[in-house]
Amino acid sequence: MQTSQEHRSAGIHGFYHQPVQEINPYGFSRVQILDSNMYSDAGSQGTSVSFDTCLGQFVTLESSSATSGFVVYDSPAASISSNRSPFSPQGSHSCISDPHHSPENIYGSPSSGSSSADEDNILRQKLRELEISLLGPESDITDSGSFCFVSGGYQAEPSASWDWNQMMEMIPRLDLKQVLLACADAVSNADIQRAAGLMHVLDQMVSVSGEPIQRLGAYMLEGLRARLELSGSKIYRALKCEAPISSDLMTYMGILYQICPYWKFAYTSANVVIREAVEYESRIHIIDFQIAQGSQWILLMQMLACRPGGPPAIRITGVDDSQSAHARGGGLDIVGHRLSKVAESCNVPFEFHDVAMDGCEVQLEHLRVQSGEAVVVNFPYVLHHMPDESVNTWNHRDRLIRMMKSLSPRIVTLVEQESNTNTKPFFPRFIETLDYYTAMFESIAAGGSKDVKQRINAEQQCVARDIVNMIACEEAERVERHELLAKWRSRFTMAGFNQYPLSSSTTTAVKDLLKEYDRNYSVQERDRALYLRWRNRDMATSSAWQ
Repeated sequence: MQTSQEHRSAGIHGFYHQPVQEINPYGFSRVQILDSNMYSDAGSQGTSVSFDTCLGQFVTLESSSATSGFVVYDSPAASISSNRSPFSPQGSHSCISDPHHSPENIYGSPSSGSSSADEDNILRQKLRELEISLLGPESDITDSGSFCFVSGGYQAEPSASWDWNQMMEMIPRLDLKQVLLACADAVSNADIQRAAGLMHVLDQMVSVSGEPIQRLGAYMLEGLRARLELSGSKIYRALKCEAPISSDLMTYMGILYQICPYWKFAYTSANVVIREAVEYESRIHIIDFQIAQGSQWILLMQMLACRPGGPPAIRITGVDDSQSAHARGGGLDIVGHRLSKVAESCNVPFEFHDVAMDGCEVQLEHLRVQSGEAVVVNFPYVLHHMPDESVNTWNHRDRLIRMMKSLSPRIVTLVEQESNTNTKPFFPRFIETLDYYTAMFESIAAGGSKDVKQRINAEQQCVARDIVNMIACEEAERVERHELLAKWRSRFTMAGFNQYPLSSSTTTAVKDLLKEYDRNYSVQERDRALYLRWRNRDMATSSAWQ
């Protein structure tokens, strides 16, 4: 994989129509699934080894042993050959404070008053304490990493011996998040022996069928391995190519679509805004950059059909790619036919136009905008896939925003994950990914899917690929590049847009939607936008622009 055109979202985007494979929990031949009885205590976690002052935003999550087994790899290797270093130069490893996150956030962003240097020193000190607890006080691992370059690659220098019996006894008392952070720190510093040893510890702690943090840990560990082995894009291709038949895929996606409100949040909030913005328009042209199954527009057409004075004429342009077509079991003609039948039943004059290409490839001539139309543009969880100026000079992210402004749209709706992974160097990005997806995996678990096997399949295909991509890939191969609303506001403002204030009707509609879900979901109106939250963590934002 070289460009974002070859990959579509997993994550939230994938909740609706990403392919899922029903294979072993990772899908890679080098993984063995061992019976859980081999390590009777390996899956549980306690709090005896606790570093509460280390990154105070991370709390210990106790979890029970895996239900189906542990993922175990070969013993740690001391050297990895390569004709180039797989590690990009990294900047500071400090966490970046996010003023939009609550200081009481249990997934939490760092306190806004603490300095980057202090956070960096605390982190390294506590990671060192963890290593001492595993290796003993005489270990000679240094903060800078201990490795030397050899012909054709690099090799770790001899370091302290791991007491594996002691390690196995300590595993139930270790905090999984802290071990993941220690391993990511070792990978960031190209400390191969330390990383390999910690990966072996993590092998005994993670499980795709365990508690939320264990499931997340399994995929983050896979991302760390892929980063060391330069195989992140290979994993993507493996997951992408071995997809199930469309009927199975839709079943998997339907489970997550129902138990999590992320997509319904996008549809509901955007539809209320659009309905209000085009209230008096007789001709409406909706340009949807992630048409999926077209479900969002069924609801909108039904609302507009009841409008006083009669419904408007609606034309929808749907942007699509081959990945979405597989999920549907066919091309955009399926969506067009479905929407045409709904329009006919509602007596809404309707026309559908398909643009079967990736969003990066869309040009003005593909959209066929006509004079007299009220143009509506919909960006649901899609703009973060467009490469920006940090990836290449084409900067499709800003190009698309500017192109939409040139259409003088009546309204543009934007829904995105509230996470900051676009330009962060590896280690801060790893922390952000761990923070965000801890909340997401907990929210998935709270949905209470009765079919654990199907949930695992959906998580593996829809969410695991995002995680591996953000951890293992760099440059053009890293296509999961989320930004916070503040950054999107800057991009839209520079393109000439003004933020459109959301009405109380939008907030009310989302609150009514969330009544169907776990009470830990909430919606907050802030900065003229809506924030969908899980507990104290912002998960997604919905905003509108003119």
